[in-house]
Amino acid sequence: VQLQASGGGLVQAGGSLRLSCSASGRIFSIHIIGWFRQAPGKEREFVAATRWSRVSTIFADSVKGRFTISRDSAKNTVYLQMNSLKPEDTAVYYCAKANDLTSVEREYYQWGQGTQVTVSS
Repeated sequence: VQLQASGGGLVQAGGSLRLSCSASGRIFSIHIIGWFRQAPGKEREFVAATRWSRVSTIFADSVKGRFTISRDSAKNTVYLQMNSLKPEDTAVYYCAKANDLTSVEREYYQWGQGTQVTVSS
């Protein structure tokens, strides 16, 4: 499976962005898609994750109520809708796959290239 994140950009605080994680290849092998982010000088952190085959999601406390995650099976794409963005959301955002619904980074593999999100104050 190849994963590609896209949709990043520059937005003012309070604004919204929708990131896409497009999957190709062995789609049937996908169980979980997760989103992580890494800000400059910081470790990569979990953001959200969803099951591929049914609606079941988890979120980091820092984004609960502001971010949602959804899936379009026809397009083999998972979306991360980010609302009420804050400057501290600035980071490179990555998507990856896992076998279980978890926030633990080491459980994720086949990372896609990231997409930069910059939130100005």
